[in-house]
Amino acid sequence: MGIDSETRGRNVTAVLGPTNTGKTHLAIERMLGHETGMIGLPLRLLAREVYDKIAARTGPDQVALITGEEKIRPEHPRYWVSTVEAMPRDIEVDFLAIDEVQLAADPERGHVFTDRLLHERGRFETLLLGAGTMREAIADLVRGAHFISRPRLSKLTYAGQKKITRLPARTAVVAFSADDVYQIAELIRRQRGGAAVVLGALSPRTRNAQVALYQSGDVDFLVATDAIGMGLNLDINHVAFAGTRKFDGQHHRQLTPAELAQISGRAGRHMNDGTFGVTGDVAPFEQDVVERLETHVFDTVKTLQWRARTLDFSSLDALRDSLRQLPREPRLARARMADDVTALEHVSADREVVALAVGPAAVATLWEVCQIPDYRNISAQNHAELVATLYKFLLGPEGKIPEDWFARQVAFADRTDGDIDTLANRIAHIRTWTFVSNRPDWLTDPSHWQGRTRAIEDRLSDALHERLALRFVDRRTSALMKRLRDKEALAADISDDGAIHVESHYVGRLKGFCFSPDGQAEGIHGKATRHAAAQVLAKELSMRARRVAAAKPDAFRLSRRGRILWRDEEIARLEPGDKGLSPQVIIIADEHLQPADREKVQTRLDSWLTELIGERLKPLVDIAAAEDVTGLARGIAFRLSECFGALKREAVAHEMRSLDQAARAQLRKYGVRFGAFNIYFPPLLKPAAAELIVVLWSLKHASAYGLSLDALPELPRPGLTSFAVDPKAPEPFYRAYGFHVCGPRAIRIDILERLADLIRTLLAWRPSEAAATPPKGSTGDGGFTVTPEMMSILGCSAEEVGHVLRTLGFACERRPLPSAAAPTPPPAAAQPAARPAEAVREPEGGTVAPLAPAAPEMSEAPPADLASPAPTDPLPSHQSAGAPGPEPQPAAVASPEGDTPEQANAAAPEPAFVEIWRPRRRREHRRDENRRRFGRRDGSARPADEQAEGRALADGSAGRRPKQRPRGKNATGRSPRREQPQPAQARTTSSPTQKRGAIDPDSPFAALGALKIALEKRAQDPSTS
Repeated sequence: MGIDSETRGRNVTAVLGPTNTGKTHLAIERMLGHETGMIGLPLRLLAREVYDKIAARTGPDQVALITGEEKIRPEHPRYWVSTVEAMPRDIEVDFLAIDEVQLAADPERGHVFTDRLLHERGRFETLLLGAGTMREAIADLVRGAHFISRPRLSKLTYAGQKKITRLPARTAVVAFSADDVYQIAELIRRQRGGAAVVLGALSPRTRNAQVALYQSGDVDFLVATDAIGMGLNLDINHVAFAGTRKFDGQHHRQLTPAELAQISGRAGRHMNDGTFGVTGDVAPFEQDVVERLETHVFDTVKTLQWRARTLDFSSLDALRDSLRQLPREPRLARARMADDVTALEHVSADREVVALAVGPAAVATLWEVCQIPDYRNISAQNHAELVATLYKFLLGPEGKIPEDWFARQVAFADRTDGDIDTLANRIAHIRTWTFVSNRPDWLTDPSHWQGRTRAIEDRLSDALHERLALRFVDRRTSALMKRLRDKEALAADISDDGAIHVESHYVGRLKGFCFSPDGQAEGIHGKATRHAAAQVLAKELSMRARRVAAAKPDAFRLSRRGRILWRDEEIARLEPGDKGLSPQVIIIADEHLQPADREKVQTRLDSWLTELIGERLKPLVDIAAAEDVTGLARGIAFRLSECFGALKREAVAHEMRSLDQAARAQLRKYGVRFGAFNIYFPPLLKPAAAELIVVLWSLKHASAYGLSLDALPELPRPGLTSFAVDPKAPEPFYRAYGFHVCGPRAIRIDILERLADLIRTLLAWRPSEAAATPPKGSTGDGGFTVTPEMMSILGCSAEEVGHVLRTLGFACERRPLPSAAAPTPPPAAAQPAARPAEAVREPEGGTVAPLAPAAPEMSEAPPADLASPAPTDPLPSHQSAGAPGPEPQPAAVASPEGDTPEQANAAAPEPAFVEIWRPRRRREHRRDENRRRFGRRDGSARPADEQAEGRALADGSAGRRPKQRPRGKNATGRSPRREQPQPAQARTTSSPTQKRGAIDPDSPFAALGALKIALEKRAQDPSTS
């Protein structure tokens, strides 16, 4: 349909105005008032929207949809909805409308809109819809046209610059590249829950799905290119420009105020006011631009793009020449080379194409093929190669595109796997073949391929929509925000494990009295879920508080980290208090727990902790509150409380020397045990009490030793009596657990006292007149050897026991055995293995026996010479009477004094040694005092209760006694002078030196010895008396 310039204005009405003036709605209403009509729209997406509206009113059999890629054409349609490029030229209708006529100035598509504006008319009425900037151009080119100006229905206001994360809901963010769109959508998803995206590269089906996602309220943000400015009617309240420069096909340029107005006008639809602004790195608009956008006053369009309508198809050169024609009317300018002209120029260099393009029909077909859109956005040369290939098929022998070739091309795109870019690329390919299939004479069975390509495009579009939604939309947050925005009641429930679901969406977990939102969601999702879950949290937390307040003591548990657990969930933590036995309970809860409920929980946990400490640490609690413990005993009790029930004896050595029996009785009344090395409460060594003490000690002192409650050293298994210590762990930490650190090993305090009892017996034994059998391990001269029993109770090897003894203040003397008396040392394999540390029986008096079996912690087997100490010869009688021998020389290997040369030679090959342990003596005058600590002079051991009074085993590990002695007789009833060993008198006789220990047969002692033997024989044989 073509008209001359004189009749262009007949029945033409130009309805001009800014966005949101109802121009498109007016055109639809006017068209439905006529018997037939046609409307041309700028976008396929908008054409589909208008088609759906008209089909809903008239029925789908009354309306046709014609676009480059889609054709819905009933048998006898009355109304035609089309894109401007696809408007049928051979159909006459009563009414015709062209929307967005200001696009006639667009460098790329403008010549198409100019052609329709100048030449397409309805028989009775024509509407030209567009911006007010087209008034002068239309008046000059369409003389006689009637103008109608429509004001904007709502107000548009500039809102300034805002961060993307601070944009209001129902905002459209506009960018001008796919990368920018994706980046902004990713940010909005992380911070605000999600966004829909609209790009020119998306298929119409995908764009429709994304727009529907936004329109339904599932997301509150739309990120798009300037495509949304072309007539899309969306529920947008604010438009934010994330860019103001675009690529127009040749270079990047700044958007004009009119173009900014076209996009920002999408905000505030119908009667709702809208706002616009900038975001991201875009500088705020200048005041002049703001005023023009708010008042819709812009520069008029001066020139329209034009291309010759009548083309010469007589030859290829004639066609190219006709496309170079210049306009003859003012305000028209020849359009630059569009994609179709560029493709024609490229294929004109192909000799095969030139040879085929002979005659009007062949040239017309070539021009039609050149008009295939470059959906793939590939290079012009590659697109021209596709055009040449298709043209050669159409001009070939069959005159059609081969079915098998076309099927292979379609199959390449028939896959729905891959990411967003991959799917978008496949959609671009299939859109090309969809366009080709809609040419009725290009394929043998075009209807089949139309359906096939449409189905593939739909599948790809759906898959792309899913990928976009998966990447840019957090559906959980979207659903919650939508319900919250609509002020609808949310269905929420809490499972047994504390998981909270709102509207079947997992939003977080309730742990104790704290709500932990879903960690996979970020930003606004956390706020949304908290708000949505608050309804059920308040009720659930109140119920939990009542359950905690009524819970029995066994419902709670205290962890080693100082946390109170209820149902295996932390509900409180301990913090240091004014006293070690009075820590503070801090409730672990967030703002959802009401103050009244918090108070209930606090009261119950305070009482539970007091009961727990009072039950497990009863001796400490009782002695701290005792009123009958006075004087010096009160000081010892205070020290015990400060040390959580285990006090080193040497730390109070001075006080212990002044503590009389009455004061000690006051402390024993409350369970205090006075040991050789420690003063302690035996019940506090039990695992339950010891673990509680470790927690209380850690609260009070861990930070001073560089420890953290969350990373305390490992504790031994319950039941072990000794273990290798961690060198990095402080000694008080192990003491709090009831262990005494002895060098590389820690010994349980009560087991250490049992070791002291064993050693005390061995040190105290002396040979008597009635030749008694010595205890195993005693040397009879104030020394002892390591026995299997010692290794058994400690759970150590002989070598490890030696390390313990050295730490306790004992010195080792390696004494060679006489060859005649030295037995063959047993091999290492025959050494009595140390029994497991937990195999110790609890002695009388309340020491703690292990509660659970555990494997012994032992090193490798000690050497054979340490495994089974051989018996030694008794010391001379004057030493047996109470005077210790000379100071031991550790590791001495010399032969004992008095050995004959024969004996020395016999032992020379490989002498056997035995390790004799003795208390290390630093001063000579203290030997008698040390002896009294471990036994009586007559060789008998002291009673257990007297031994436990703290006769320290060594000077270095127990408090020293005062130097003063009571005058007169000592505790044994003998004079101190008689008790001291008499120095040997210097002999001046010339008789040979006698062997040490031998009795001179001429001395009176020889006669006494003979009498003693006789008396012993008479005692053994009464018949001789």
